[in-house]
Amino acid sequence: MFVLNNSFSMPAFTAAVVTGTLCVVGPCFLFGLALVATIFVRAMPRRSGERRLAGLKNEVRIYHDKHGVPHIFSENFQDAARCLGYLHASERLFQMEIHRRAGQGRLSEIFGAEFVDTDKIIRVLGLYQLAKTSFAALAPETQSTLSAYADGVNAFLSTHRSKLPFEMVWLRIRPEPWSPIDSVVWGKLMAWQMSRNYLAELNRAELTSRIGTVDAGPFYPDPMRGKTGPLVSGGSGGSRGQSDFSDKMGALLGLANGASNAWVVAGERTTSGHPLLANDPHLDVSSPVLWFLCRIVTPGGWVKGAGVPGVPMILLGQNESIAWGTTAAMSDVQDLFVETLDPSDPTKYLAQAGSHAFDRHEETIRVRGRPDVKFAIRKSRHGPVLSDAVPRLAALAGSDGVIALSFSGLGDCDRTAEAFLKLNRARNWEEFKDSLRLYETPAQNMFYADVAGNIGVMSLGRVPVRKSEYGLHPAAGSTGDADWSGYVPFEQMPHSFNPACGYIHNANGRPAWCGHDVFMGCDWEEPYRTQRVQQFFDNIRLHSLETSAEMQADILSLAAQDLLPILLRATPSSPLGRQALALLSKWDGTMHKDWAEPLIFNGWMQALRRMLIDDKAKVKLEYVGPCAASLLRKLILEHPKWCASGEETDLECRACLTRALEEAMALLSRRRGSDLTKWRWGDEHISTLSHVFYSRIPIFRSLSELGVGSGGDLYTLNSGGALQPHHDRPFERKHVPTFRALYDLGDPDRSRFMTATGQSGHIFSRFYGNLTPLWNEGESITLAGDELALQREGATLMRFIP
Repeated sequence: MFVLNNSFSMPAFTAAVVTGTLCVVGPCFLFGLALVATIFVRAMPRRSGERRLAGLKNEVRIYHDKHGVPHIFSENFQDAARCLGYLHASERLFQMEIHRRAGQGRLSEIFGAEFVDTDKIIRVLGLYQLAKTSFAALAPETQSTLSAYADGVNAFLSTHRSKLPFEMVWLRIRPEPWSPIDSVVWGKLMAWQMSRNYLAELNRAELTSRIGTVDAGPFYPDPMRGKTGPLVSGGSGGSRGQSDFSDKMGALLGLANGASNAWVVAGERTTSGHPLLANDPHLDVSSPVLWFLCRIVTPGGWVKGAGVPGVPMILLGQNESIAWGTTAAMSDVQDLFVETLDPSDPTKYLAQAGSHAFDRHEETIRVRGRPDVKFAIRKSRHGPVLSDAVPRLAALAGSDGVIALSFSGLGDCDRTAEAFLKLNRARNWEEFKDSLRLYETPAQNMFYADVAGNIGVMSLGRVPVRKSEYGLHPAAGSTGDADWSGYVPFEQMPHSFNPACGYIHNANGRPAWCGHDVFMGCDWEEPYRTQRVQQFFDNIRLHSLETSAEMQADILSLAAQDLLPILLRATPSSPLGRQALALLSKWDGTMHKDWAEPLIFNGWMQALRRMLIDDKAKVKLEYVGPCAASLLRKLILEHPKWCASGEETDLECRACLTRALEEAMALLSRRRGSDLTKWRWGDEHISTLSHVFYSRIPIFRSLSELGVGSGGDLYTLNSGGALQPHHDRPFERKHVPTFRALYDLGDPDRSRFMTATGQSGHIFSRFYGNLTPLWNEGESITLAGDELALQREGATLMRFIP
């Protein structure tokens, strides 16, 4: 087998074609080149002309504007959904195939042994089976809409079996018919990828087993000090070198580590006198990006915004009456339970009423180029046995136990898809709330504004009610003390409607509208983005689309301003270190891509994190982030013993800070040279928009990558960084605002949209990366116009007829 990297394997023959080792000269080479070109050309989408589409009730007209965004004019929404399925398949078929295979636990069939671990975890969670039962629970109208969408996808497949995208030809993927279940499983997959509470529990348990409960105290959330309860740790913890399977899947899907900004402003505080809503969700980025812009116009109304290839609804957007956007709520929706095996019968586990048998069944994973992998899946009363698929959890459980996962995203009658379909048609606050009663997962804060002048927000998702404790660490499963007794009722979920201050905002911190009578979680995002948004509201009386655009593009880091007085205690001995310190002493914390100071600061913070957290904790603490500014500040100011090295006492942390600075200077000089005046943040802080397939093939890498140097960092509103930095690319920008929107409720035609790449997944399409330069500069586009206006602007017309 030829291995492109740790994620992809493929036959040596195809690798030889790409690397040029086969037929490098003469007619054979020209024939091969022509064959490859033919495959690319045949797969290129057509965006004009006329097509028959079975199942349509009426003609549907689709205009692709100059940015490649489709405007669908249809007599009914189901016809529009059918045509949208066709469009998604024509532009993003490979992406859709990867997403559904991920949800099915079938990535190994095409990518080989490197994805067996990710397939195992999806099979253990049972996401596809849950999607099947959830589809059966949907209302008939939602089922028929999903079925119409699937019919559209399949209509494309039936006429393009010999015109598949090159990556599918290469990997010899013959796509199976699309099922409505494939659309539903995407939501389950998204819920899993954006819910990482189990990882924080695992980290804390590993940390405590290594350094003890007292020393681990600073790593617990401040509000929970003294409330951690008895820690359960059966083994010695995991290895720092083990990667998390969700990070691998997230890199493949462009769907991981959810964060975001959102604010909504009442008319009394806007220049237009009407509400506005701003939203920019942050995800790990790939090319093409996750989102697909679309506008659907029917006699009953219109809806526009961002959807996802694979589902027929607008997930973030606006209709003629309301606009909505989301932030990741960071609610605690997962708990780990250590189940003690019955010493007399290891096929059972102990519970309060005796021992229980595991629910058990066998699964087989087909692996490309390797023998099938057969394994057993177990489930306890708390949920699937996750330690059967995650070695770090197995190590923690020890030989006499296993670890099960309770996760509210594993509902078998999940009607979230129906909630979004109703949300697309909601006309007021009551209809907005009524649609969201059906919402289950992932945990989100849903922001709201309407044309009548109202603003609001609701925290969503099934949040468990625990009998005791706070779900901060793995709990004993046998006692029942930490079991869930249900979920927070919808009526008690935190929300706000028309607050007196005239605005609401969130940047993944604890919601300001959340009272203390309901426990939602405690692992909130660090406060710096939230504080920066508040600064704008404190200093700007009347807001507009322009001021909100400035906020979304803001690159001032309050984390840098917070940490600089501490960092400047260092006393470097090297000329380069002294030069760096002199620059930082005059710096205001702006993360400008053309400046050296952001590069110095971030290099210093990474070195300090390694010294004070990684080396001292002796475990890989993914959940605290790559720089962990708040935690580092707390350790230095409140627990300076962490700064000591060996027998050395360093109560002011000067020596530690100096060592970290010199280490950072050594790294940066190796990467950028010894002339600090030539260092530029944007030369290292590159938004790496890589195609999940072509970027791993040398001959196609330069054709498919859309990398651009960028400003900002993880602590700025224009956020960006790498939550798990690659050792060869320590400052790359992988976690970014993948979609930005500014909604005007007074004049919806002025609402603005932008995604990080283009609409198409075909690397030679003019719509593959056309939006990336605009996105990087903070610019935006509008989605408006009737059919005549679109024609005047040169939009291409595609007709679908029954």
